[in-house]
Amino acid sequence: MRSPRPLPSVLAGLALLVCLPVSLPSEAASHPATSAVPEAERPFGADCRVRQAGSNVVAYCHNPYPEADRVALHIECRRWWDIDTDTARVAAGPAMTVRLAGRCWKEVGSAWVSHER
Repeated sequence: MRSPRPLPSVLAGLALLVCLPVSLPSEAASHPATSAVPEAERPFGADCRVRQAGSNVVAYCHNPYPEADRVALHIECRRWWDIDTDTARVAAGPAMTVRLAGRCWKEVGSAWVSHER
């Protein structure tokens, strides 16, 4: 009776497979949208509309991007004795609209919205 010959070739093939280097996909390669683009180049920033009616100011900020934007409304009053207003920062998440409001006692000099990552 003859012994089967394929056994040595099968063992040699398995030994080659075990010795070959294995490259697994890295974590960065599996999430190209967040790691391939530097933070400074990723689209960011809510679109804000600032409306003034008399001494009241209202800002609506809509964030169309996947990263949250922390927005704050700043109001500079025209009169020197009138207190300027800075609202607390509010997180505008992805696809979210936030409302910011403030006022002066008399006339509003200027109003703007600041953004923070």
